[in-house]
Amino acid sequence: MAVSLAIDPITRIEGHLKAKLDIDGGLVRDAWLTGGMFRGFETILMGRVPADAPQIVQRICGVCPVSHALASCMALEDAFHIACPREGVLLRNLMQAANYLQSHLLSFYQLSSQDFFQGPDEPPFFPRRKKADLRLGEAATAMMLEQYLESLDIRALCHEMAAVFGGRMPHVHGIVPGGASSAVTTENIEAFRSRLKTVRAFIEKRYVPLLYLLAERYADLGKTGKGWATALCMGAFPQPDAGSPALRAGVWAGGREYAFEPDKVMENVRYSWFSAQSGGSPFNAPPPSVELDKPGAYSFSKAARYNGMPMEVGPHARLWINNGELSPMGRELAPKYLGIRAVRFRDLGENFVFSIMGRHLARAEETWFVAEAMERWLNALTPGPSPLVPLPDMQNGEGYSLTEAPRGSLMHCLKVENGRLSFYQILPATLWNASPRDDAGLRGPMEEALVGLPVPDEQNPVNAGRLVRAFDP
Repeated sequence: MAVSLAIDPITRIEGHLKAKLDIDGGLVRDAWLTGGMFRGFETILMGRVPADAPQIVQRICGVCPVSHALASCMALEDAFHIACPREGVLLRNLMQAANYLQSHLLSFYQLSSQDFFQGPDEPPFFPRRKKADLRLGEAATAMMLEQYLESLDIRALCHEMAAVFGGRMPHVHGIVPGGASSAVTTENIEAFRSRLKTVRAFIEKRYVPLLYLLAERYADLGKTGKGWATALCMGAFPQPDAGSPALRAGVWAGGREYAFEPDKVMENVRYSWFSAQSGGSPFNAPPPSVELDKPGAYSFSKAARYNGMPMEVGPHARLWINNGELSPMGRELAPKYLGIRAVRFRDLGENFVFSIMGRHLARAEETWFVAEAMERWLNALTPGPSPLVPLPDMQNGEGYSLTEAPRGSLMHCLKVENGRLSFYQILPATLWNASPRDDAGLRGPMEEALVGLPVPDEQNPVNAGRLVRAFDP
């Protein structure tokens, strides 16, 4: 018999989200995701001094503040033709990368790992669903609990790494318009390096191998939740000595790769609690105007679209676009646990990558990729040259920036008139992955991935939570 199920709130995610599912025959037949929080930072920023924006926008997200600071600075630099010096680029990469590692470890261990193992009968491991579909034996369960607890200390080291150059964390002072404000010294390079060594050992010996093991134990979840199987990456981590970013921009749709064109990004609001005038191009859309009684609307998230298509963003999308080599652990363990001889990321196959377990495993692989890149950037730092250039008088200008937060693509657009912000638009990852339907009625990526999801017991919809957390909305 068909049932309608509401999961409200979906727990262990970064944000406020509700899922309404229509279930029939043990499968999800339709899905609606409701973002229940209006943030309104575009309105908050109006009339502010431009240099204030990088500090204010960090409060948008408690998990990825560094990326918002960076995006805001890059947009100001675009508006006023400011070139970030070499050492500033490297320091920004290291701070953003430290935030990536912390965020990815948080996403799996503290938010998602309880979908796969049973901890003690006490918070935060309890209460839990009565039928949690846990498949690990005693030894593997003990190992996961040990890693869960160890990851807390590792995440603290990641925060400390960002604070070495950023002044503090989670909200850094060290990323400012014109570069980075911390001096490059041998002492802070080594302070960063000593922590990175410990973090990288955890990633290589604990995190990545565990995800391959889980992919074997939950093989069915490696075939579940495909959705649109599209991917978008706006590019991240510029490398001053390499000429290309560590993660290049690109689009994947319909089994083909395309160059990314920013002017094809649009925000749809037909099913959002915003007025029709709040949608359109992020380059010129006005601050969102709330319309709570709007017929058919069901979310405070807009529906970001690229060339009219819903796009998945995040680690799996970035790695699919870039198709770099797997980690040494991945090349060794993919044949053992997945039955796949894989060298590059796409060798894992589209059906697996765009699945619950595929998205989790991609996050682990990207954590290794970023940690390895951090070693190169750290070695490239030269004590002495300034990482910061003087700022011009920021009176009149407009610009935008493109980067990748840990959870997915990030775009900031702004305009300054007479020394004050007169326009600001922020397009974060949530508006892609957790979007509602768009103006054409197409479901958002997570909504589409929920359709067809097995829910054998409506009282224990564990797979729905697993899928949402795999996206890390």
